[in-house]
Amino acid sequence: MKHVTHFGDGEKTFALTTPMVLELQNKTGVGIGLLYQRAMSMQFGITDLTETIRLGLIGAGTSPADAQHLVDTYAVNRPVMEILPLALDILECAWSGKAVTDEAQDDAEQDTADV
Repeated sequence: MKHVTHFGDGEKTFALTTPMVLELQNKTGVGIGLLYQRAMSMQFGITDLTETIRLGLIGAGTSPADAQHLVDTYAVNRPVMEILPLALDILECAWSGKAVTDEAQDDAEQDTADV
């Protein structure tokens, strides 16, 4: 499953394919289940987030060099709250197989605001 959203300079597609999940596990030193759990419970490291974004870009077809450039430019040295939602959406898409669209996210935020 792919996640499509605005990142950096435009709309980007992210997909944690099996090879990218294996690389993510290698880069973070934990299995995908523990990585997902760490992210959901806010016990993640910055590398968990940036590598999820980078490998999600590569898994969706972005070249490794371009993915690294995008992460270096738009994720590294940015506030955590700017990159956390994207990393969570990428992981959720890989975990559940359901894409989190910007429109669905906007609707959920509006529903919360109405309460």
